[in-house]
Amino acid sequence: MVSKQKKATKNHKKRGILNRLFLPLILSIFVLLTGCVRYDVGVNFYEQHNGEIVQHIRLAQQLTSLSKTEANQWLNSLESRAKALQGKAQKVSDEEIIVRIPFSNGQELTDKFNHFFNPNYSKIDSGLKVENPELVQLKAEMSINQNNWIFFERNKLNIDVDLRALGVLSNQGNVIVSPGSLVNLEFVLNAPFRVNNLDKQSTLNSESNANYTQTSWQLEPGQINHIETSFWVPSYLGIGTVIIILVILLGFFAKHRHFPGVQKTV
Repeated sequence: MVSKQKKATKNHKKRGILNRLFLPLILSIFVLLTGCVRYDVGVNFYEQHNGEIVQHIRLAQQLTSLSKTEANQWLNSLESRAKALQGKAQKVSDEEIIVRIPFSNGQELTDKFNHFFNPNYSKIDSGLKVENPELVQLKAEMSINQNNWIFFERNKLNIDVDLRALGVLSNQGNVIVSPGSLVNLEFVLNAPFRVNNLDKQSTLNSESNANYTQTSWQLEPGQINHIETSFWVPSYLGIGTVIIILVILLGFFAKHRHFPGVQKTV
């Protein structure tokens, strides 16, 4: 009986020592890996026929140290995909990249956005093939409905971002880190006028400057995030057309002292 008690005491002490050794180690690794990937996706809608998709991605040095080859392959693949869509990528450092993809109308916005986040999207044939798995697993799909009101255009934007399969993977497809809170994802919309949030279940942050209203949504890992919003942009083509018509009418009136179709009174 005494022997069993001694063994139990020794085992208890061993477990205590192991807990004291490994618990701080596990906590240290978790702290080091927190915030491994910062992924900001943005749409800048400057006007009716001018805008760009912007992505700003920052990898923590802890992640690139764990899997530098996979991180470089992923960043290079983002650069190649941007170039295939007439965009460009600026590599700030080995851990940071800014991708910019221009668009000239709403249809081109949705086509390029959907193709970038779903390389098998068929509406744009860029010849792009993605053989390696994504370092950050996410799927996103966008649709837009536009209504022209001569001087302004109303845009209704719907975006679904599927983060259920989110993971940080090696090129063999093995999970390096199961991110959850380790990946910080945000969608940002810049528009000339106030942005309306049509999905009341989604939370957003909004701030304005002299030229644009910036609205952001924090995306939740492990679930499907739905964004539904509307905003207005100026239609310079419509505004310019009306100005030209007014100038012609004023010129006609100055010459003939009456407007076209209206008989001159004596």
